[in-house]
Amino acid sequence: MPKAVFLYSDEFAHYDYGLTHPLKMRRLRLVYELLHAYGVFADPDVALIEPKPAREEDARSFHTEDYLAVLRALDEGIYPSNPYAYGLGPGDNPIFPGLYRLALLITGSSLEAARLVDARETPVAFSVAGGLHHALPHRASGFCYLDDPVIAIKWLLERGHRVAYVDIDAHHGDGVQLAFYDTDRVLTISLHEDGRFLFPGTGFVDELGEGAGYGYSVNVPLYPGTDDETYVWAFEEIVPPLIELYRPDVLVTQLGVDSFATDPLTDLRLTTHGYTRVVARLKSFGLPWVALGGGGYNLSNVARAWTLAFAIMCGIELPDELPPAGRDALRREGFDVRHLRDPEPTTSSDPRVREQAEKSVRYIQEHVLRRLAARS
Repeated sequence: MPKAVFLYSDEFAHYDYGLTHPLKMRRLRLVYELLHAYGVFADPDVALIEPKPAREEDARSFHTEDYLAVLRALDEGIYPSNPYAYGLGPGDNPIFPGLYRLALLITGSSLEAARLVDARETPVAFSVAGGLHHALPHRASGFCYLDDPVIAIKWLLERGHRVAYVDIDAHHGDGVQLAFYDTDRVLTISLHEDGRFLFPGTGFVDELGEGAGYGYSVNVPLYPGTDDETYVWAFEEIVPPLIELYRPDVLVTQLGVDSFATDPLTDLRLTTHGYTRVVARLKSFGLPWVALGGGGYNLSNVARAWTLAFAIMCGIELPDELPPAGRDALRREGFDVRHLRDPEPTTSSDPRVREQAEKSVRYIQEHVLRRLAARS
């Protein structure tokens, strides 16, 4: 049994959101090239698997039939009369050749990660293309056409698992929260930039769930400029205690890298120092782990952070000096980078950063942690 599985296909790079769109599919190729340059895939305890597209039946577990019919028609060259009704068109969710095929391929990758973990064929599977957490049942949103985290989690629920979903993308995981807002079979935890300042404008601390799901939706909104120290502190105060109390069967994570200081779309200030501490903590839970990618719009950050993340999943310590092939791959994208890790962690002198984190943590401790502890 491999220690970890990496799911990747060269087909991902065949699709293009457009020249000016911030989401570049070639970022996935960069991660693969960097891991290959380090020799990670030569390790006999590591498996590299090429995913296949999901079936439309799988997508139907969350998305509406009329929305899927529109996506299907687009792949056949038939445009809807009102694409904006489905969140499609110029802007965040452009129409481009093969977009439905791509969405099904990404979803298939995340479903295969779930299957591998469910079958105990590996303790952790990383669907690097996955983590598109904004798509809604009836429309595209935030660069996401199908919500692969939701579809993968629903597949796990059908097999009787309790799931904890932890999302460290800079953007709130609104599609996933919506899907499981009224159930206690999924605990959703999202650490993200405060919705007052960033899309999708949701994920406030008082969004706690409803009905049977009350207390199982957890949000940690953070102030712009949140640094490594404060981010890791907030994570440690909330996530490990919740995991211990909830006792999930499977951990699903969205490991977006747009929380980094040099990401062009967001305002958090993480580096590889804080990011790897969080990923290592996730591994320490010792749970069957379905890891998904997510946001990240500085290609150097994406390549380096997800390489480090997968190395942690594999239990491999990588040297900081980038191998020549890895440097060449990043140089082709305009990054003259010599090191895998950022030189120093970030710190913030803005008192609002710590104040916001402490306020969010106190609220969750009072309204969620105490409630779950009383039920245990």
